[in-house]
Amino acid sequence: MSKNNKLTFFIFLALVLGVGLGYYLNVHSFKDHNENIAKAETHLKNVEVKLLNLKDTTVVQYAELNAEKVLAQKERANAEAVREKSLEPLTLLSDIFLRLIKMIVAPLVFSTLVVGVAKVGDIKAVGRIGGKTMLWFMSASLLSLILGMIMVNLFKPGLAMNLPLPPANADTGIHKIALSMKDFISHIVPKSMTEAMATNEILQIVVFSLFFGVATAAIGEKGQIIIKFFDAVAHVILKVTGYVMNFAPFAVFGAMAAIVAKQGLSVLSTYAIFIGEFYGSMLLLWVVLILIGWSILKGRVFNLMNRMKEPVLLAFSTASSEAAYPKTMLQLERFGCKDKIVSFVLPLGYSFNLDGSMLYMTFASLFIAQSYGIHLSFEQQITMLLILMLTSKGIAGVPRASLVVIAGTIATFNIPEAGLALLIGIDPLLDMGRSATNVVGNSIATAVVSKWEGELTEPLD
Repeated sequence: MSKNNKLTFFIFLALVLGVGLGYYLNVHSFKDHNENIAKAETHLKNVEVKLLNLKDTTVVQYAELNAEKVLAQKERANAEAVREKSLEPLTLLSDIFLRLIKMIVAPLVFSTLVVGVAKVGDIKAVGRIGGKTMLWFMSASLLSLILGMIMVNLFKPGLAMNLPLPPANADTGIHKIALSMKDFISHIVPKSMTEAMATNEILQIVVFSLFFGVATAAIGEKGQIIIKFFDAVAHVILKVTGYVMNFAPFAVFGAMAAIVAKQGLSVLSTYAIFIGEFYGSMLLLWVVLILIGWSILKGRVFNLMNRMKEPVLLAFSTASSEAAYPKTMLQLERFGCKDKIVSFVLPLGYSFNLDGSMLYMTFASLFIAQSYGIHLSFEQQITMLLILMLTSKGIAGVPRASLVVIAGTIATFNIPEAGLALLIGIDPLLDMGRSATNVVGNSIATAVVSKWEGELTEPLD
């Protein structure tokens, strides 16, 4: 068994063992924690119902119920904090790994992109590659959104919910984002390179790297020193990546054990139909992307997918496509993509080519509408699709990014934001599929752009 296959095997083994341990802990150790949270949740809902039924807000009873609501919220928060404290030994494993990965990603993107752009040379070549890359990204994003819209209208998973409309003031704990050009620009243009590096703002790092790389190429012979330096830095960081990846199975074990211990296997059965239909749609997106890849790369697309097993499994089990970034980069270069193309396309893909997240956004938004019996016309659905296309760009790195974008979009169509509560419980499970799909989409995009540029060589191994 090769070194890569060994790591893939241990990651898969860790995933299975994590689910097993999580189930055991859920049934035995975490039963009391979960019951306490459920009681607190029920108490809070009862108080909120009484408050809504009370028409006169000036009576003493209203003030008493408000005070009781605050106490119920504290009770729920305390119960959740106790459970999280008990989960710390498990979540610590995945937290350490993800922090190590985040430590690597920013300098890796910067060093490789500077070298890549400098090697491309003139600004015209950068513009040409950038144009082809963005053409693929926009087309893939639109395809993913449309597929999500078609599948959710075909399956209609929300109809089974048949929920009454919630009160307008119901709080989900997720704060929507406004469709603001200022916010969009602030995610693109860096005010400080060190701040962008510190906060892992990939898009800002890309912008600075493009300027730096083009300027390095423009100064000619003197720039060769910079190129050699950053090329060496990139190789050092890739070596560090190799060390960090050895910790991946432990992170996967901790992440899976924690989520199952917290929510139990019931989270699968409660939403089994929705989860099944969503993953079915995701699988169909994989097939479509691979077929489009095959039309350009021919039989080599299957070799590419075979090489992506480990990054995909890693992204799936940690619910983070960022965690798979270094390994994806390495496998693409071994596949035959030139480093200058990989280091240019892949970082951009992490902000502009989130195919799994795109599909999820239309699927989830229309699922919430269906759950409340809200009919959206074809024109409204197309409008929603275009809004999601815009609001989703440049928000990579925002916690619960997909839910945040959905919250900001559904309000435009008078769909209750409280409907997000239907998804919060299973979002980590769905995020695993989204992350894996993002890796597949970005790897195919990089290979295709390499082919279009005539920079795809024979595999290294």
